[in-house]
Amino acid sequence: MEHADPATPAGDKASLLRQPTAVWATAGAAVVAFMGIGLVDPILPSIAKGLQASPSQVSLLFTSYFLITAVAMLVTGFVSSRIGGKKTLLAGLALVVVFAGLAGTSNSVGELVGFRAGWGLGNALFVSTSLAVIVGAASGGAAAAILLYESALGLGMACGPLLGAVLGDMKWRYPFFGTAVLMLIGFIAISLFLKEQPKPAARTSLLDPIKALGHGGLASAAASAFFYNYAFFTVLAFTPFVLNMSPYRSGAVFFAWGVLLAVFSVLVAPRLQSRFGSLKVLGGSLVLLAADLAVLGYGSHTTAIVCTILSGALIGVNNTVYTELALGVSDAPRPVASAGYNFVRWFAAAAAPYLAPKIEEWTDIHIPFVVAALAALAGAGVIAVRRRHLTVVHAEDVVAQSPHAPHAPAGAVR
Repeated sequence: MEHADPATPAGDKASLLRQPTAVWATAGAAVVAFMGIGLVDPILPSIAKGLQASPSQVSLLFTSYFLITAVAMLVTGFVSSRIGGKKTLLAGLALVVVFAGLAGTSNSVGELVGFRAGWGLGNALFVSTSLAVIVGAASGGAAAAILLYESALGLGMACGPLLGAVLGDMKWRYPFFGTAVLMLIGFIAISLFLKEQPKPAARTSLLDPIKALGHGGLASAAASAFFYNYAFFTVLAFTPFVLNMSPYRSGAVFFAWGVLLAVFSVLVAPRLQSRFGSLKVLGGSLVLLAADLAVLGYGSHTTAIVCTILSGALIGVNNTVYTELALGVSDAPRPVASAGYNFVRWFAAAAAPYLAPKIEEWTDIHIPFVVAALAALAGAGVIAVRRRHLTVVHAEDVVAQSPHAPHAPAGAVR
């Protein structure tokens, strides 16, 4: 079964840059929120040295962050449907400001891991709500708003490692303080410029995201994304130890990685989907990611750098297609479907940073990448086996159930 891409009015693209101040305030804070994911990448070796910790201990910075993020996905809809989008955003930003600042004061890896967990809760509240808020406040239609959100995601993922490198080269604590300051600016901007969005007609319960996973399509997308995220975060959290470079050089590598992620997510993925269909693009990209990881694990140092950067392109394509599948494949309200999908996939993001160094300790430095490659292939396998369940429903079906969450433009499913 095949559905054509929803038409995008010509004015949507033209109006992308003509947005209310509230939209720019929210998008700017979103950039910083996504920066926080890759912020610690270039300074992981420095943190390990400064706190006399092993790679597997330092990797818990990601594990605690994403474990809390995964569980918090069940809470975000419950909270935002009761207190509103603006208050949820501000609560998330406030938590990030507090815990990012505290992370910079840590004297042990245990303290740092704990503060990153609090940071993850704040980020979950903010990120899960910001798209709906941007769509509700933006001009030019949902397509322009979603493109702006995806651009913020890509820019944040690209700039996070760069900021981490610049500040971390002076002292490993400074990136955490820098993030706290930037998020405080975002908090002030949203407080001043964003009006409260209307609350949903129906409140979301804590179990709604779990119930949504009973849909075969959403469950299939989440299961495939689980394996993909394991591969993704092996690259993000384990590769810095393998490259073993200075913060500046590592930051440059992951900045280039992030630029490719942003370009392929926003510009390339939609074109590939339009030509080949979402499922073919996703399956092919996952297979290529598996091959890239295998070469990364067994190649020279220069080859590892090149493969790390190139993985950003494949990850960018995958991120876009997975998001659109997850939000369009079921008839659940968009925030509920997103929460259920993210609840599953973020567990893999929590597992990979911890397991990859452990696998290296048990075997050798190559095997973590072999495991990640196999995970990517498993994700492609789920797509192939469950493809008949991954049919994107009509956009209006989703919109009708959730006025705060218009449907993202999705590629044709073939």
